[in-house]
Amino acid sequence: MKAVQFAAPGASLQIVERDIPAVPRGHVLVKVAANGICHSDSMPAAGMASSYPRTPGHEIAGTIETRGEGVTQWTQGQRVGVGWFGGACFECESCRRGDFVSCQVGKVTGLTADGGYAEYLLAPADALAAIPDALSFAEAAPLMCAGVTTFNGLRHSGARPGDLVAVVGLGGLGHLGVQFAAKMGFETVAIARGAEKESFARELGAHHYIDSTTTDVAAALKRLGGASVVLATVTDAQAMSVTISGLAARGRLVVVGVPHEPLSVSAAALVMGSSSVAGHASGTAKDSEDTLRFAALTGVRPMIETYPLEKAAEGFDRMMSGRARFRVVLTND
Repeated sequence: MKAVQFAAPGASLQIVERDIPAVPRGHVLVKVAANGICHSDSMPAAGMASSYPRTPGHEIAGTIETRGEGVTQWTQGQRVGVGWFGGACFECESCRRGDFVSCQVGKVTGLTADGGYAEYLLAPADALAAIPDALSFAEAAPLMCAGVTTFNGLRHSGARPGDLVAVVGLGGLGHLGVQFAAKMGFETVAIARGAEKESFARELGAHHYIDSTTTDVAAALKRLGGASVVLATVTDAQAMSVTISGLAARGRLVVVGVPHEPLSVSAAALVMGSSSVAGHASGTAKDSEDTLRFAALTGVRPMIETYPLEKAAEGFDRMMSGRARFRVVLTND
């Protein structure tokens, strides 16, 4: 099979030929149809994989080619996805409490095991999510990370239908966050840089738009009544921090983007508003499956650019440059 790998930390992506792996007990072999490129795929390039060479990729969509011994829930040929969640150990304290996404072993597709920049992928059965027929493989792939991250962050935020919910950013995560927020019944505010993005935000379903380059974001949110939740999808710490004063009483800033700089948080703003700042991990395979079903039901779709697997390095550079609109997907035709 063809696979694309980082041979060592700091190396460039290279295409190699490998044997198709044998399928151990409790695992399945997935024939990869599509794999989304995520900014987190830069982590193995930076030396953060458990070993090398390492094939990246954690936004995978395909079909089950072979089932290992003991796998009974899934069938050969079934459409499945695999995301950041690479399975649980079922033995650590978090797993024993049923909090599988916080598993202390930390299995991560594309970091602790090879990912989806390949023709075939070996995955634990508990890392699989069923893909509805209404979604193409290329549409489903980005929902396995960017999709579940925003969907899950919103549905566990405490916001209720009709509440004012703001999404900071209209990029790879944000353009999905706005769609999910609107489809969940929230009064949706999109916050981004530049007046020219307003029409796009409204096409995605936003009821309000705030241009952060010309407007006091917190004041604008307060004029709308205060945000019950702000979903921060950007990697700009300052853009996140300025929204805190725009929260409603007991409002919550939910952080799903990861800036390099620390957040600047006013303790007074938190105390006086009884508000909070929380991070949110992406989700388990079942969370991804819920995301896929909701997207299929409501029409939420990622905006994608596709590249063949052979041009993985070109697609990777396109995604990392920030020029992609808004997710890059590798395909095996």
